[in-house]
Amino acid sequence: MTDSDHHLSMAPLMGLCLLAVFPCGSLNAAPQEKPNVILIITDDQGYGDIGAHGNPLIRTPNMDQLHAESVRFTNFHVDPTCSPTRGALMSGKYSHRAKVWHTIAGGNHLRANEMTMADVFKASGYRTGMFGKWHLGSNYPYRPIDRGFDEWLGQGDGGTGTTDDYFANDRVNDHYLHNGEFEFRPGYAPDVFCDAAIDYIRDQDHDGQPFFVYLSTYVPHSPHTLADRGWADKYMPTVDPKVAYFFAAIERVDQSLGRLRKALQEEGLAENTTLIFMTDNGGTAGVPFFNAGMKGKKGSPYEGGHRTPFFVHWKKGKLRHGRDVADLTAHFDVLPTLIDLLDLKLPAQADFDGRSFKNQLYQPEKRLPERTLCVEVQRTFEPQKWRGATAMTKRWRLVNGTELYDIQADPGQNRNVFSAHPKVAAKLNRDFDTYWQHVSPGDRDRVVFVVGHERDPETYLQSMDWYAETVPWNHAATSSGASLSGSWHIEAAKAGTYRFEIRRWPKEVNAPITGIPEISKSIDAWDSLGGKATLLYSRNNPVPFKAMPVAAVRLQVGDKQWVQPAHEQESHITIDIPLNEKEYEVTAELLDSDHEVLAGAYYIYCRRLDR
Repeated sequence: MTDSDHHLSMAPLMGLCLLAVFPCGSLNAAPQEKPNVILIITDDQGYGDIGAHGNPLIRTPNMDQLHAESVRFTNFHVDPTCSPTRGALMSGKYSHRAKVWHTIAGGNHLRANEMTMADVFKASGYRTGMFGKWHLGSNYPYRPIDRGFDEWLGQGDGGTGTTDDYFANDRVNDHYLHNGEFEFRPGYAPDVFCDAAIDYIRDQDHDGQPFFVYLSTYVPHSPHTLADRGWADKYMPTVDPKVAYFFAAIERVDQSLGRLRKALQEEGLAENTTLIFMTDNGGTAGVPFFNAGMKGKKGSPYEGGHRTPFFVHWKKGKLRHGRDVADLTAHFDVLPTLIDLLDLKLPAQADFDGRSFKNQLYQPEKRLPERTLCVEVQRTFEPQKWRGATAMTKRWRLVNGTELYDIQADPGQNRNVFSAHPKVAAKLNRDFDTYWQHVSPGDRDRVVFVVGHERDPETYLQSMDWYAETVPWNHAATSSGASLSGSWHIEAAKAGTYRFEIRRWPKEVNAPITGIPEISKSIDAWDSLGGKATLLYSRNNPVPFKAMPVAAVRLQVGDKQWVQPAHEQESHITIDIPLNEKEYEVTAELLDSDHEVLAGAYYIYCRRLDR
């Protein structure tokens, strides 16, 4: 046995070590003495997509400045895809344990019984605002305003252009969900979210009450739309147009960061605001140009899929700014750390998988106890052990259960040393077994939407949330008439008569169920293919709409079924059904004249009539 093998074998089992309940924080101090907190998370920006991390082309002066003025975590890990990272961040638990195992098909919903970061801040006397991408659930009880946030401005749950979003949104001059209702706001989406966060910070009606702001940009996730083609021009001579637009979107977020910090200065809040910057998974479009020497990208179990930036700045807190923490840390450590660092109050008992790294904010060189950390991709309806997974320590990475890398000697993961270190591989395999047993119970339990609830009077059921292997998750897919179907689970908040409004197109389109919409869309957004004359995910296809010969609709709720004819000029079919206070599976299908299934009904609106 080598020294390194011996050291690993004697390590405590995992950072799965469940964190005990934190002592409740005191709220006796004057509210203005408690620090404000802003957590910024960008979408699909990798570790290498920042100038301060060595990218020779991208211009990120404000991120670079924050990097210089922060404690930087250089061995910080998230899940390889979006929703799981956000689920772990909000809950302090492994995403798989919080039942967030996908980005669509219901697997992106953080279960309603999970305590969130916003719940903790709210219990500690903070006002809480969320601006941008949630991606942890649509409809009650999964929306941000159901999970501890007082204020919410967003677009589709999964992003702009998804079926939960306003139909023609393209990130420029769009409709936004403001506390659950759509409203129009001009401008480029990242700017709109930043402006809303700044307005929230400047709100003078709260008498010094501290705030928690979760600013979650929808960019630079593809398609990389911009409000001005000129923003990408500076990158064009050097990189592919798609990468140029990707970098330009990051640069625009960087400018928003600068505006946000300027507003904090102007309001006298800069010194006592804890500012955190991170991203949600590994790199995407920028990876071929610069990936900071890492192997892999978003969706990969290799380092480039899950190692991301993480900066923490709090001037009044006297953190060791300008220093690096090289120890192994992760997304689910953030909530336990904030509770510990800011003496926050827990609204309920906690059993976090993460642990606090408060000490490292003051002593970056201080070692954390050894642990094995696991991240995985999943995205399957039958859980698959070791599918796109990594078990890691500070030194070792066991990938997919069969590849072992010494990350300190081989940061690019070029040499598989599995056969040379069998004891290390066996130890990490045992740790992954323990992890799997810990996270798996109930991991594919169905998401249940509560219909007829006073907090969400009209439930919007749409095809991104079908529980199915393949779903049409964006408006371009439904517009093309994708011949797919699926189901939702609902629960009636109160017994009564419920109206199901079944549609081929969402309400804002108002097109016949058998026809196609007449949309005159001005071009105000551009990507590398040109102006977006059609839908965001249409790849600039000039005719993304397909008529369907819908002759009838079939609705099944629980064990009862209804079939109703559809007339050519109708935009929707309504069916009124009595429901009891229990759970139902709902399936709706569009039928042709022979009652053969054309597709599932992509959009349904459900509300209780006898209110």
